[in-house]
Amino acid sequence: MGNLLTCPLSCAYWNNTSNAGVWYLNWNNNRTNSNNNVGWQADCISSNRALADSGRTGIGYPALGEIRRNLLFGRIQSENQKDFMKRFGNLFERAFSKSNLYHAYLDARRGKRGKRACFEFEINLGSNLAALYEEVHAGSYQPQPYFKFMVYEPKPRVIYAPAFRDIVLQHAIYRVIYPIFDRTFISTSFACRNGYGTHKASDYTQKALRHYGNDAYILKLDVRKFFYSIDRQILRGLIEGKIKDRRLVDAMMLFADTGDPLGIPIGNLLSQLYALIYLNPVDHFIKRVLKVRHYVRYVDDMVLIGLSREQALAYRGLIVEYLKTKLHLELSKSTIQRIKRGVNFVGYHTWKTRRIIRKYSLYKFSRRLKSGDQQAVVSLLGHAKGTDSLPHLLRLIKAAPQSIKLPRTYKKLQEATT
Repeated sequence: MGNLLTCPLSCAYWNNTSNAGVWYLNWNNNRTNSNNNVGWQADCISSNRALADSGRTGIGYPALGEIRRNLLFGRIQSENQKDFMKRFGNLFERAFSKSNLYHAYLDARRGKRGKRACFEFEINLGSNLAALYEEVHAGSYQPQPYFKFMVYEPKPRVIYAPAFRDIVLQHAIYRVIYPIFDRTFISTSFACRNGYGTHKASDYTQKALRHYGNDAYILKLDVRKFFYSIDRQILRGLIEGKIKDRRLVDAMMLFADTGDPLGIPIGNLLSQLYALIYLNPVDHFIKRVLKVRHYVRYVDDMVLIGLSREQALAYRGLIVEYLKTKLHLELSKSTIQRIKRGVNFVGYHTWKTRRIIRKYSLYKFSRRLKSGDQQAVVSLLGHAKGTDSLPHLLRLIKAAPQSIKLPRTYKKLQEATT
């Protein structure tokens, strides 16, 4: 958009007079039986600019007042409008068919076959799947109580661990609804999606930084207590915007309840998808309305790249208003800084030409190395892959008294760093 407050075109009155501007159109919305009348004219004289700022503008002039009044609360259009607005029905039988429940069990057991809960479900697999099928179709199914526990890294959080039978049912729902919602997400929302992840989010961020000079600005935003603040009624409305099968929506919402007025449980498979759905309108607002070219999100961390300082301040205010008004969320913190300082995002400090892991990850690596935790050390090496921190970590491993068995790829890199 260039500068938020300067644009070569502004809108004008619609009255077929000289104030209508050089271009004017009448847009008819057949679905709502309404007309949108828009005039356009060159924004090269002070009277036109005053007209734009007076509140009598249309969508052609991105004045702050007009964005607040019309675009902030308007419909957000997709590149593929027909697909974006389509609602899907008759999904309940697909999600909870005997075949899909069996394949959901196969998905749920992946990586868990050594767990007791998985073993106990598997030894009576046929009867357990049949019981799930009968309960869901009879409308009597209820999730079992969660096993709750605390984690303290990187910050204290309550984790809700579901029973294995409930994990199976969540996978059954996920298999059907994930493709429906995934096509509505922007391409730079990187969390909890097939083929995405932190590495790709960081790669995109670094490439985006290279498009701008060092004095351009970054706006980084973080939602306060995101999972604990989600309004389940708003979430249900967003889900119903794509799914018109009420029985399936009712089943989905069983896995959103924490027993508190707000929030969804951290630990559920479906909670990951619900987080994507809940902030998806913000993504489209930033891309379609604010017209930010380089924008990336990972869960509730949002980064807008290549702004002027005036744009960063203005956009922050608009996003705060959108979050509060539409989603009942608020920011925990925000950062506005020049690109030359880099950005902390998805566990990396990233500049145009280099990238390192954050200090906390380095501290955690040192602790795991000292304790000889093979699995954790290799996992953190994977996190550092492709960064300037990896050679340093490999040197620490070589100097450590504990023996860490490295995968072949890391062995070759370790030899090259010595």
